[in-house]
Amino acid sequence: MDAELVGTLSEYVASAGGTDALSRTPIDEVLVLCSTQASLPFRQMYKPSLCVVVQGAKRIEVADKVLDYAAGSALAVSVELPAFGCVTKASKAEPFLGLTIEFDGDTLRGVLEKLPKPPAVGPSGSGLFVETLSAGARDCIIRLVRLFNTPEAVPVLYPAIIRELYYWLLTGPNGGELRKMVQVDSHTRRIADSIIHLRRNFKRPFRIDELAEVACMSTSSFHQHFKTLTSMTPLQYLKQLRLIEARRLMVTEAATVTRAALEVGYESPSQFSREYSRLFGCSPKRDAAALRPYGEQLTL
Repeated sequence: MDAELVGTLSEYVASAGGTDALSRTPIDEVLVLCSTQASLPFRQMYKPSLCVVVQGAKRIEVADKVLDYAAGSALAVSVELPAFGCVTKASKAEPFLGLTIEFDGDTLRGVLEKLPKPPAVGPSGSGLFVETLSAGARDCIIRLVRLFNTPEAVPVLYPAIIRELYYWLLTGPNGGELRKMVQVDSHTRRIADSIIHLRRNFKRPFRIDELAEVACMSTSSFHQHFKTLTSMTPLQYLKQLRLIEARRLMVTEAATVTRAALEVGYESPSQFSREYSRLFGCSPKRDAAALRPYGEQLTL
């Protein structure tokens, strides 16, 4: 990646709290991650976003799908997904540096509508892909990072930079996948709408036909497209969403295991503990105690 970008981002990290942290920036939609060592896979919810690697390398695992991406490339996530993410290349001499830029659907749609020739849409695929950033996209990232040092310029300059970045992404090799995110009648958009509905109501019992109705699909078609996009069934998705939220409650709000279980929709704390241990590899109480020193990271 560009040496100027590495230097500018390193300076910002040093001024914003140092290494080994996920930090906010003057731009609400942008987070910065710095790590001086490789990390174990960590289960979390990934919002629709562009995850750019400036230095080092990362990996994401969704069900049986594994994607590696390194400096000069980015991971695009088109729908909110529970996944394992980890840093795979980092050191004190060359720490991992990365940016997460949350997608703005309205702005992305606006840029798409201005294109003289919209990108071709291929068959349904998974909700994430890795792309090597073009020269135009890298230039946008450099100018975006420079804005961190002049917060007063963000309202004026960020909208133009992000529109340009979307242009380069939409006209790149995966433009069709991004088009699906905002195209009203696409399967991706319909499944995304059902996920938003699920996210808002995950604490109560769900039937698959209710989600299918939100997506304007038959139950069988919905199930097929949901699994294609997320690599899991709707019920598997719901279970992981509930367990990740329960983890957040125990770590950031000091909720007891029983309270966390009930708050996310479980009727049986013992069933909750079994499923939690199966997903995270240890008991809820032990896991929460280990993560509590890093609780602020779970709220970003």
